[in-house]
Amino acid sequence: MLEEIQNKPITMWRPFSENKFKNTILKYNNSLTPGSDKLSWRYLKVIINDKTCLEHFINITNICIDLGHWLSHFKTSNSIIILKPNKTFYDSLKMFRPIILLNTLGKLIKKVIGKRLQFQSISKNFIYPCQLSGLKQHSITDVGIILVHLIHVGWVKNLLTSTLAFDIVQFFPLLNYCLLSLILEKVGFNSKIPIFF
Repeated sequence: MLEEIQNKPITMWRPFSENKFKNTILKYNNSLTPGSDKLSWRYLKVIINDKTCLEHFINITNICIDLGHWLSHFKTSNSIIILKPNKTFYDSLKMFRPIILLNTLGKLIKKVIGKRLQFQSISKNFIYPCQLSGLKQHSITDVGIILVHLIHVGWVKNLLTSTLAFDIVQFFPLLNYCLLSLILEKVGFNSKIPIFF
């Protein structure tokens, strides 16, 4: 298997296209909270229709990948606390919800880069076939359907079914990025990708 991975050709990094940005931004809801830059999705959709602005966004994205650098402006976030709806009293911390606002343009660029990486990962069979969450055309609904199917198969065989769920939110801060870079190189990603990570 290691020989197969090492013999895979390196993927050439193609610059991003206008289409990728326009298709990605269409999926965002105009009523979502503006980011830390106070830019709403509604306004960003108008801005992106200007060819010059869109070219600048594409250039920023391509340069970030070429230099292997994510701008600090995109890393800036603000935390705000909002009231949970339909509560009679707000005298407890549980009645409030903290949310983190990231830079709106940064979110768009991350989404565009993420889609490209997902496509390349799937085309290289880099993602485990049973991976569902976070992939295109795979959702929590699919997981639910599979789980219900497994339970029903178990019932037919007079078996009991149990599930174990765990939260992997803290997985990514603990990720070994040096190892990730080596894996991405061995799989055949363009050398700019490991540097970017």
